[in-house]
Amino acid sequence: MSKKEDLNKLIQLASKLVNLVLVISVLVSILVIYTTIDPGLMMFKTKPESISINTTIKDEIENGIHMKTGLIEAEGLMMVVNNCTNCHSSKLILQNRMNAERWNTTIKWMQETQNLWDLGVNQEVIVNYLVTNYPPESKGRREKLANIEWYDLEN
Repeated sequence: MSKKEDLNKLIQLASKLVNLVLVISVLVSILVIYTTIDPGLMMFKTKPESISINTTIKDEIENGIHMKTGLIEAEGLMMVVNNCTNCHSSKLILQNRMNAERWNTTIKWMQETQNLWDLGVNQEVIVNYLVTNYPPESKGRREKLANIEWYDLEN
């Protein structure tokens, strides 16, 4: 063989090697992009770690109070928990003390504007619970002022 033939074979071998390196580089690049965009699509996924959820205070009652929500234990409690605290905090219930008419009006408003489902016969149980355990308070924000000595303002 001549030097020219040896050089051609060497060039062909180098060309094949460069092509192989390019193909491998493209495949690795595709794999990196693929796993970056959606790592969940990896075919060699590891099992997800188990998640531990603290359920110790789920429905415990302590001193007449439902520990998870702070609501008073009484007939209708779980109906309120299951229907009201799915959408908002129980603190909203605790701070809004109303009579039956106002609770029913509030429920109707939530159904019309906040996508609350039809409570059916449960509405009466819920309203009775709320009125019995969280009735309106007649006390205002502060005591009425008494024995005030007024003075004239000077201009």
